[in-house]
Amino acid sequence: MTGSYTRSTSFTITDARYVGGKIGADLRILHNYFGKPPLSSIDDYVEEVALLLRDGYLDTVDYGFRDVGGNAWKLRLRYRATLGGQLTDGRPGNLPDSTDLADCSFYSYLTYSSAFLNLTSSEKADVKKALPVNRTTADAPSALAGTSTTGHGYARNGAGVARDAYVAI
Repeated sequence: MTGSYTRSTSFTITDARYVGGKIGADLRILHNYFGKPPLSSIDDYVEEVALLLRDGYLDTVDYGFRDVGGNAWKLRLRYRATLGGQLTDGRPGNLPDSTDLADCSFYSYLTYSSAFLNLTSSEKADVKKALPVNRTTADAPSALAGTSTTGHGYARNGAGVARDAYVAI
């Protein structure tokens, strides 16, 4: 799934890193609860989000734990790039902490915006080459039976992300 949005002309890399830093705080909370993601990878995830947000190339990015055998999310935090009046800038946290994640692995899945998809193949390659996270093509994990909590987000200067937390039943 892809999305489209127009970012504010005054949205800078500093603004994008502010938003990314709040996602990083959520990832550190996941690490404290569940031991993953590795602390050494969180700064790379933050910078990836910041670069893609700044340029308007992020649609969604998911972080969480999946059942590898069934490629299904057990716990997922989804961040969707947003603009305008629906933005909120909340405090990181308020994440599910009682989920049983035995036999699950940490995973991240990213989708690009239509602005990115409209780039030439060489422009796309240049953008991906500049990112600190090397992603490969894969099927998105499913999220079939569970509960989702919305209404949380991080924003600055007219752009940001809306977060939802999904927990499988």
